[in-house]
Amino acid sequence: MKCAECKEILVAYLEGLLAEDQKHAVTEHLKDCHSCRAEVKQLTNLQERLVSNGRAATQSDLENEVLNRIIREQNVRLKAAGKASAGLKLRRLIMRSSITKVAVAAAVIIVAAIGVLSISTPSITFADVVKPLLNARTLILDIVVNIGGSGVDEDTDPVMHDVIVDQRIRRVVSTQEHVVNIFDTENAKLLTLHTTGNIAVYSDTQGLVQDITQNYVASLRKIITDVQNNPGFEAKELGEKEIDGQKVVGFVAGNLTIWADAETGLPVRIEAQEPGLTAIYKNFQFNIPVEELQSQVSMEMPDGYNLVENKGAEFDMGTPTEQDLVECLRFLAEDLLDGNFPETIGMTELTKMLPQVEAKLAETITSAEEGTQKGMTLGKGMLFHMGLKDSHYTGSGVKVGEASKAVFWYLPDGSQTYRVIYGDLSVKDVAAGDLPK
Repeated sequence: MKCAECKEILVAYLEGLLAEDQKHAVTEHLKDCHSCRAEVKQLTNLQERLVSNGRAATQSDLENEVLNRIIREQNVRLKAAGKASAGLKLRRLIMRSSITKVAVAAAVIIVAAIGVLSISTPSITFADVVKPLLNARTLILDIVVNIGGSGVDEDTDPVMHDVIVDQRIRRVVSTQEHVVNIFDTENAKLLTLHTTGNIAVYSDTQGLVQDITQNYVASLRKIITDVQNNPGFEAKELGEKEIDGQKVVGFVAGNLTIWADAETGLPVRIEAQEPGLTAIYKNFQFNIPVEELQSQVSMEMPDGYNLVENKGAEFDMGTPTEQDLVECLRFLAEDLLDGNFPETIGMTELTKMLPQVEAKLAETITSAEEGTQKGMTLGKGMLFHMGLKDSHYTGSGVKVGEASKAVFWYLPDGSQTYRVIYGDLSVKDVAAGDLPK
């Protein structure tokens, strides 16, 4: 039995609904498959947590809610697995040598770290609702982010699953479920685990990467505190509605909408709109005992893993530049898309393409240092793009080498002329009146 087949019927397996031959096949598969055993553990833990929460009025209703929640989460995983099915073959390619493993880790590290910056401007509402966000020592949540697009698509956009314990963050991105990044933000350290090959890589995070991972929870709490301390602040009440069968009450605070459980006041869903960024925060779990999560955020290499040396791979992002963006576009077009510029650009799109990025690095890099550098260039290019206030991308349908076609332009701070990147990846200064129509 293959993993995809197994995961498709795990819910039925846990509920005792499988025929004997299927049950036996799953049982045998689980004996040898760490990934599927982890899936079983997650589903079992989910059921236990929902039961312990006791939100339903009767035991019968509780059982229905437990099953519904498991099925919903399983469906989300299956949708993601369907979209990433082409990546299964790619993942096998990645694990051919220690060099490619380190290089792939570099690319994933940068995107995962930048994800912290991209989503660090959430929540706000009245005191009772934000209290757990301010005071929780441990926090688990899912974040769906779209950067530079028109809005979040919860079915297709990457989901970041974060486990936060004090100064440590464990992050898994739905497009890279076989890669786990554990940030020790206090000491600027990072442990990357490749679960499909039992590979562990340690790295130092310096400069910008260190800053954005350190500021994640601090930024969230600062936003809430600043708003609460504003004498003129008043949240708008949205009344009641249901989210996934749960009765919630809503509030709007500026560009944030927060929905909280109507009985407990605990946040259920936060929707944030920022310039160039839309984010949805959901599936919150507050104050799970630290001892239950300690192993998940441990910086100790798990038993059965092999350590790959990542000498010299300190992720000092420095200051992202225009050239980083040019090289990022070059990599995406020339190496990934057969000479075609992507339809859109941004951190969300790059995150979706991570399986292809991994495979291409595994095919082309010749050293760990080269892989690290390419991964950092991708991340820095997207960071430069995210920091622009006046920019426009028109690369869809353009091929590399088409020197007469503009693919991107932006207005530098304090400048009277735009910087335009063309299809041959040259860059020129252009007056506003001469920009492409």
